[in-house]
Parts: sequence; structure tokens; C-alpha cells
Amino acid sequence: MPPCVEVHVLTIAIISQKGGAGKTTLAIHLAAAAAAASYISLIIDTDPQATASRWSQWRDGREPEVIDCGAPSLLATKLSKAEELGADLAVIDTPPHADAMARQAAKLADLILIPCRPRAFDLAAIEATAELVRGSRKPAFVVFTAGPPRAPLIYREAEDLIGGSEAGGFGLDIAPVVLPERAAYHHSTAQGRTASDYDPNGKAAGEVAALWAWTCGRLGLSVRGQVHTSGTPA
Repeated sequence: MPPCVEVHVLTIAIISQKGGAGKTTLAIHLAAAAAAASYISLIIDTDPQATASRWSQWRDGREPEVIDCGAPSLLATKLSKAEELGADLAVIDTPPHADAMARQAAKLADLILIPCRPRAFDLAAIEATAELVRGSRKPAFVVFTAGPPRAPLIYREAEDLIGGSEAGGFGLDIAPVVLPERAAYHHSTAQGRTASDYDPNGKAAGEVAALWAWTCGRLGLSVRGQVHTSGTPA
């Protein structure tokens, strides 16, 4: 008999202990980008507010699928079920102020993304998240979200605070792509769509595409989709 091949669904945990950081926006756009690239992707919605689940209902059954998970103890089971169904990528959308769920998501993740607005209160609040992800020993990156589109100084100052390991810095790595405040995110999600659906040639769509390409590089995926040779993404 052929040897048993272990199946592993690549998992991204979206974690921030601060509410309103853009976790769900990041989760649905990455999962949708994966689906558009012909990967089987899903979102595990662990937030009691169930924002991703509502977005999925507005989407009328289009991919990616969103499944609920109400307890940290069930998260591994949900991922195992996703593996059985042949999923390539799972994105875990976590709630704020929920250490147990965030820690379990970080433990199971291959990549942790931490959305953060480049504003004083958000930057100060990220310390708790930094401590949580450091304990997981998993690759983790801050993704700046919902900031002004044209404010390089603001982002440089935020990078100095979050990325610096001296003078009170948190020592976190920074993703090279920013998702600034764009109307396309608000208009599209209210319709069960993404910024790429809403305006494929818009700036938000381009930024999401760039973030997806970078994420693929971190996970060893092909940007263009699931074209495999000898089990290796093309």
C-alpha cells in the first residue's frame, strides 16, 4: 500500500487584542484572494459578533466559506475537518480581548498577522498582542490598516515604535504592504463583496493583491493558484 500522506491546511491567524483594528477586513480579503487564485480557502469566525459570518450570508454562497467556532477547544477540530474537506488555506478571525482563543489560534497557525491602525491608542494597545504572539514562537507580522493613504511620516513613526527592540519598542516585524483607509472596503463588505470585486482596478484592490502576493511568499504558495508539480506549488 502507498504510504499515508499527511495533509496540512495552511493556517493564518488574524490576531489583535484591540477592537476595530481591521481583523475581519483582513481575513475576508486574504481568504477571498486565495479563492480567486483557485485555492480552497475558508474563514474560521471565532468572534461572537460574527461579522465574517454575516458577510458570508450577504455573499450568497460564493467562496470563501465561513464557519463558526465558539470555543478555543473546538478550533483544532475545525481545522482537522477543513483538512478532511481538502482545504488549502484557513484564515482564523479572532475576537478582541479573548486571550484563550487568540493563544489557541496562534498555536495552530503557520503565520500570524496583526492588523493595527497607526494611531496612538492602537499602537499603545498592541503590547498585549505582542506578548501573546511571542509566546507562540510563530512567524508574526504587523499589518498597518485604516490609516491615511498619504502619510509616510506617520507610518515611519509607527514602525519605529512597533518594530524597535530598544527604547520601549515591541520588537515586532512589519509587513511591507499597508492597507490604508479606502472607501472600497466599506462599500464592498456591506454588499458581501471585497474591494477587488467592487473595483478591480482600484487602489484597494492593488494593495490587497500585493499583500496576498507577500503572504504567498511567506507560506510557500503560488500567487497564481494551485498549479502543483510533484506536490510543490508552482
